[in-house]
Amino acid sequence: QVQLVESGGGLVQAGGSLRLSCAASGLILSINVMGWYRQAPGKQRELVATATSGGSTNYGDPVKGRFTISRENANMVYLQMNSLKPEDAAVYYCRAAGVRELRPGPGDYWGQGTQVTVSS
Repeated sequence: QVQLVESGGGLVQAGGSLRLSCAASGLILSINVMGWYRQAPGKQRELVATATSGGSTNYGDPVKGRFTISRENANMVYLQMNSLKPEDAAVYYCRAAGVRELRPGPGDYWGQGTQVTVSS
């Protein structure tokens, strides 16, 4: 099994910045895509950003130009969030997809989530 552990959430004022981290652990051979999703109360979970092992990135429209995703090693992903707005407040979830494991598994994993609160 693969575990994802997020960190870096918290309370920030509008216009401020936060950096989220996610570390994947387990008997991992490779991870194709790592990314971030978020879910605000009463709303569906939505894409924030993804990054492939090949270096391609993809962003949800609401965060383009303000958030940056990076994979600084194979099993970690970061999300730099700048110019935060109250509407960015949500629980942010890390996801690893296309995971090749030493022992076959589901290949798609989610973290427990980290809360981001933005005060106006």
